[in-house]
Amino acid sequence: MKIYKKGADASYTLGVFPTIELLKNQPDLVKRVVVHSSIEKNKGYPLIKELCEKHHIAIDVHDATIKKLSPKGNCYAIGVFHVYEKNLEEGNHVVLVNPMDMGNMGTIMRTMLGFGIKDLAIVRPAVDIYDPKVVRASMGAIFSLRVKYYESFEDYHNEYGHHEIYPFMLKGAKNIHKVKPTGNYSLIFGNESSGLDDSFLNYGQSVFIPHTELIDSLNLSQSLGIGLYHFTSAQFEDNEVLR
Repeated sequence: MKIYKKGADASYTLGVFPTIELLKNQPDLVKRVVVHSSIEKNKGYPLIKELCEKHHIAIDVHDATIKKLSPKGNCYAIGVFHVYEKNLEEGNHVVLVNPMDMGNMGTIMRTMLGFGIKDLAIVRPAVDIYDPKVVRASMGAIFSLRVKYYESFEDYHNEYGHHEIYPFMLKGAKNIHKVKPTGNYSLIFGNESSGLDDSFLNYGQSVFIPHTELIDSLNLSQSLGIGLYHFTSAQFEDNEVLR
């Protein structure tokens, strides 16, 4: 099995937990599962076996493959799957314009899933979401999301310009605490270092997240987490127990 390269038609998970998430959420895309000979000690292995039996997926024990694809160790399972793209559904979206950091992307995916937003638009050039480093950083959350790439923001806007559009910008015209969505919305975030350019002031209602002068700015994953917390707060107001 080859180490993943961008543009390949198959990728793989690294670790027991993301492999379980793959098997639970996208079993039809799984080609096979490769495990380390010592995986019997891992408490997640019974569930991997159960899911593989349920979906008729082969399990191969092959330490050399594990070592080749995850040389740092502490990896006991790899799930090989077909790369795929899903169309977005009508509802609330996150839009990332030119994101480049793999760790940030994985964190963002996990944060989105935590706040119940499952549609992610990515404007190229951008990080490859199927790089195993992204998949691992997402802790398998990627397999519960619908993700679609666009060549430009205009391409996305042509499809979903009817949404309430909220670009997050330092030059944002409105404090996020004074913004309350009334319908389906799209939260727009820029590149980790350059953010969104001034052209995005022409789209919808630009917003900013106020903070003290003790820092210059918030990073992308922090801004997205705060944005999702604010925009989804109504649906969690009555939750007294974490589920």
